[in-house]
Amino acid sequence: MDDRTRTPVTVIGLGLMGQALAGAFLRTGHPTTVWNRTAGKADGLVAKGARAAATVGDAIAAGSLTVICVTDYRAVHETLGAADVELGGTTLINLTSGDSGEARETARWAEARGARYLDGAAMAVPSAIGTPDAVILQSGARSDFDAHEPALSALGTVTYLGADHGLASLYDAAGLVMMWSVLNAWLQGTALLRTAGVNAGTYAPFAQRIAAGVADWLPGYAEQIDRGSFPAEVSALETDARAMAHLIEESEAAGINAELPRLLKAMADRAVAAGHGKEQYPVLIEEFGKPGTR
Repeated sequence: MDDRTRTPVTVIGLGLMGQALAGAFLRTGHPTTVWNRTAGKADGLVAKGARAAATVGDAIAAGSLTVICVTDYRAVHETLGAADVELGGTTLINLTSGDSGEARETARWAEARGARYLDGAAMAVPSAIGTPDAVILQSGARSDFDAHEPALSALGTVTYLGADHGLASLYDAAGLVMMWSVLNAWLQGTALLRTAGVNAGTYAPFAQRIAAGVADWLPGYAEQIDRGSFPAEVSALETDARAMAHLIEESEAAGINAELPRLLKAMADRAVAAGHGKEQYPVLIEEFGKPGTR
């Protein structure tokens, strides 16, 4: 058995994701201790070889690596903050969803109580945990990550982002906005085509090709953003703004919601009014970088 297989792991929080995390550790041979506020949620994992701890303190004492995945950061503090819970000597891997400010504050809180702390995010649905498709983001001290990367690799493709504990949460948020934006754009197009009798299944392969093509632009557009220079090599923003107007008109004529294209055009119009109409689309980063209105 190698070092990864021998590493004892504790998993705290046995919702769908927590159960998937514990299951992945068990499948790769890790002695796995679990704890959940509702004890019955551990039964299936115990049947597969996990040990159910009676208390949070007992769970953490079972090994030097603890993975917690609960409802939110408040639940992290409530679960680990009891007087009888000793965090000294533990490396705490927090895969709870939250924002970067909460991640940084929780890192300070955990470290003040003697724990080593890595904040993370599981960019996957529970069924993907334990496969290469599951991207497990980690941020915090590099030495802490290196010490536990072999064990964490049981969960999927583990990616270290940097020493700032807030980075995993920021990447998580950035990934979610990509996901929702692609899905919303596809739904807008689907709604438009349905008015002409085209079903979603027929449109989906075309939409996939468009999404893949746009994804190929990202590295070149990123270079423009990082340089702060946006020459119109493909299309000028003012041309895109005119196309957005056509999309609004088409949506309204078809009797479907035009809020999304109106939002896109409003941002483009502000950039054009600021003198960026002759530049390429990534110049809109200036609009995205400003505080929004409520």
